[in-house]
Amino acid sequence: MPGPLQGLRIVEMVGIGPAPFCSMMLADMGAEVIRIDSRKHGGAPGSTHARFNVLARGRRSLVLDLKKPQGREAALELIDQADALIEGFRPGVMERLGLSPEICRERNPRLVFGRMTGWGQTGPLSQAAGHDLNYIALSGALNAIGRPGQPPPPPLNLIGDFGGGGMLLAFGMVCALLEAKTSGKGQVVDAAMVDGSALLASMMFGMLAGGDWSPARGANFLDGGAHFYDTYACADGKFVAVASIEPQFYQLLCERIGVIDDVAFKAQYDRAQWPELKRRVAAIFALRTRDEWNLLLEGTDACYAPVLDWNEATQHPHNVLRQTFIEIEGVTQPAPAPRFSRTPAKVQHPPVECGEHSEAILADWGFSAEAIDALRRADVI
Repeated sequence: MPGPLQGLRIVEMVGIGPAPFCSMMLADMGAEVIRIDSRKHGGAPGSTHARFNVLARGRRSLVLDLKKPQGREAALELIDQADALIEGFRPGVMERLGLSPEICRERNPRLVFGRMTGWGQTGPLSQAAGHDLNYIALSGALNAIGRPGQPPPPPLNLIGDFGGGGMLLAFGMVCALLEAKTSGKGQVVDAAMVDGSALLASMMFGMLAGGDWSPARGANFLDGGAHFYDTYACADGKFVAVASIEPQFYQLLCERIGVIDDVAFKAQYDRAQWPELKRRVAAIFALRTRDEWNLLLEGTDACYAPVLDWNEATQHPHNVLRQTFIEIEGVTQPAPAPRFSRTPAKVQHPPVECGEHSEAILADWGFSAEAIDALRRADVI
């Protein structure tokens, strides 16, 4: 069966990071997404070796010179036929190209126009450059991560770019597309990584307001402040993750690591005792290797897992059984998610070279052979 978004046509203006991630997710779900690049040799990182550019999987690629009138008009003719458009430029770029939401939606009123930025389309910082680390710093998320007395570490670009950015935009696009089926009208989706990373911290803001969360870094039960929710080094230098929050799970952890009869461990949520208890737990985990702890704790309700590197994660029996990772043209990568019982998602095809399908896309979307030849002669494609 086709994926749940089969039948949707989406135009992606090629960018980097969160917008391609959003497009990848929608393509994995069955949407037909075509990538428009305005340069013959450019696009997202890795495009010179297409198979490694995982974020570009599942889409065909078209090169258009959008600075030429013919290129702009060709893009508009494609957008006329699309259900949605995705762009991740700085605010104003699409307007300068003559592809603003107003122009596109005047021609195609049902178009959902997805805009992915860090700061948002409005606000005093909207025109400033930035990256994931900057956006999650402004939302408050970055300050909550890390050890007391140390600078917050860069948590990869998962919170801003992908969780609070691309995934937020994908959610917004599907919401707007669903509404457009009823109203017949499209709209603009303004997805900002500042907004998205703030949204991801909704639970923390609630606990902060209720007095159950400290603004201090590393002082809470989910940020490494507690002895029962942290990572620990083992005798072989590898690490394990413990997250025994609930009392019954905490009790099992205490049993397995041999402290169940120690009175000091009875008051699980006595914050004053956490530093000393953490020191003692760390000393216990340092006595055995990670594999030895796996035998004792993995698969139990102690809420335990080994900390795996990228390569180890792809080989873990649980991930292998669920096919959490797949291999495409020799490149191991995460499989589409989530999973559907009747309309399963899948990678439609590997990433392609920039502009590999320029003429084929135009032909498939109704351009005549003469029109395609004219664009070629004008060096637009």
